[in-house]
Amino acid sequence: MKYLPISFLILALATATAFAYDPSPLQDICVATNDLNSGVFVNGKFCKDPKQATADDFLFMGFRNPGNTTNPLGSKVTPAFVDQFPGLNTLGISMARLDFAPGGLNPPHTHPRGTEVLVVVEGTLLVGFVTSNQLNNTLFTKVLYKGDVFVFPIGLIHFQLNIGNTYALAFAGLSSQSPGVITIANAVFGAKPPISADVLTKAFQVDKKVVDYLQAQFWYDNN
Repeated sequence: MKYLPISFLILALATATAFAYDPSPLQDICVATNDLNSGVFVNGKFCKDPKQATADDFLFMGFRNPGNTTNPLGSKVTPAFVDQFPGLNTLGISMARLDFAPGGLNPPHTHPRGTEVLVVVEGTLLVGFVTSNQLNNTLFTKVLYKGDVFVFPIGLIHFQLNIGNTYALAFAGLSSQSPGVITIANAVFGAKPPISADVLTKAFQVDKKVVDYLQAQFWYDNN
């Protein structure tokens, strides 16, 4: 049996890594558009003719005002992903504003397509992420104060909780124009159609009444 040349293996690994995140842009700008008659399909979004782009395409004003934290979680995430900010198309980055009432929680969730870097602007946050089964689901957690920065690796479950007595504010940068959000409780117990109770009772080792109760709840989405 012949072995593959080491150079071929290195090239294969490099190629796999290159395609693990958003592709690099092939032009200077590619402002997303919903007008299918005037666009070219690139990287999940149609692109506006670059000659028709304006400065406004690269401006997002959604962070000017605080998010409404009057909800069961006491938090609000305002995303600036490509769906809200067309100028990000093909650029491989995005942002979010996170507002927290005292005790407010951004519940355990994942971003399947992006690493997140969080900076605290006001308040005190307890944050953390959990590693995969490979590392025995280890919890890494820290209390963050104004000016602190914390990173959540791509795809790992993480959370933020305001443990202070005052309002808290943070901003996040993400390594994808469309990092995606999967809120764990919503996905498991709020799936439509619902996941079979037989699956959940065995997975969580609880009585079916507990599963029925959780599936009957209203799972609020703070995004």
